[in-house]
Amino acid sequence: MSKRHDAVFDDVLSGLGDSPAKEGRGGARFLARSTRVGERLSGEIEEKTLRWVDPAQCRMWARHNRAYELLTEDNCRDLIDGIKSQGRQEFPAVVRATGDDAVPYEVVCGARRHFAVSWLRAHNFPQMRYLVEVRDLTDEEAFRLADIENRDREDISDYERARDYAEALRLYYGGRQRDMAQRLEVSDAWLSRYLQLAKLPDEIVAAFGSIRDVREAHARSLKPHLGRGPEREAILAEARAIAAEGKGLDPAAVLRRLRAVVAKPTDRRGKETVFKGPRHQRGMKMRRMNRTIQLEFLDTAGRADLEAAFEMFLEAQFGRKA
Repeated sequence: MSKRHDAVFDDVLSGLGDSPAKEGRGGARFLARSTRVGERLSGEIEEKTLRWVDPAQCRMWARHNRAYELLTEDNCRDLIDGIKSQGRQEFPAVVRATGDDAVPYEVVCGARRHFAVSWLRAHNFPQMRYLVEVRDLTDEEAFRLADIENRDREDISDYERARDYAEALRLYYGGRQRDMAQRLEVSDAWLSRYLQLAKLPDEIVAAFGSIRDVREAHARSLKPHLGRGPEREAILAEARAIAAEGKGLDPAAVLRRLRAVVAKPTDRRGKETVFKGPRHQRGMKMRRMNRTIQLEFLDTAGRADLEAAFEMFLEAQFGRKA
């Protein structure tokens, strides 16, 4: 048995009386505590440090993947009502120590919980406190933890996530996309789509009502055009116009307008042929429309002109008469 075990057990045994009843209870406590100590030392149990704190003692981690300024009473209403109903926060946020006595914690995961508790404290529930789990994490570990917790949450937009990935690629993975994909356990193609979204020009992002409206599919749709100089400039000009209008168009309408300025017109008239003799100025136009033929001529055309044009048309269709 190790010296550490001996010290623990000596502490447990000290002060035990000699009576059988006390000896029995002490023995039970001794066995239970020795089991817990053994489990902790063997790594079978990992203890967590949970604390109830004033949310004012916490700040958002600078690399938190949620835009805290976009949190409102409305989009946090479900969480606010849940905490109020339970009388407390059920699941702890994950924080790191800052070393700053004034604000000792920074939030890695739990921005909505922080907002909800802060809102309740300011609205007739001053007793509410913020439950946090204090962990020792590197920046890269904190990034991956936040990503795992929030990857499937719909209240974090594609653009927020894309922006977070692009910054992480630069800071933690030296620009090596494959290394980052392996660490996040996602495919290169999946990660590439979000990194492409992060490159969307600011003018286009501003054309949408909110960054939460900007989707990965929008970037994918515009990508071919943004790589061509004239088309890129046309799209950016239209995006600036949309933003200046300030009409708050829905995302689909914004995308339609951006794509419309680079859409190629479709010629629905079909192939056109003109039949006319040397002295005829306009003649007769023929257009093929699927399996039909459309003939067009001025209503002022003379008989001789039309006969000549029709003769040319019939020869083109059936060949010369024998």
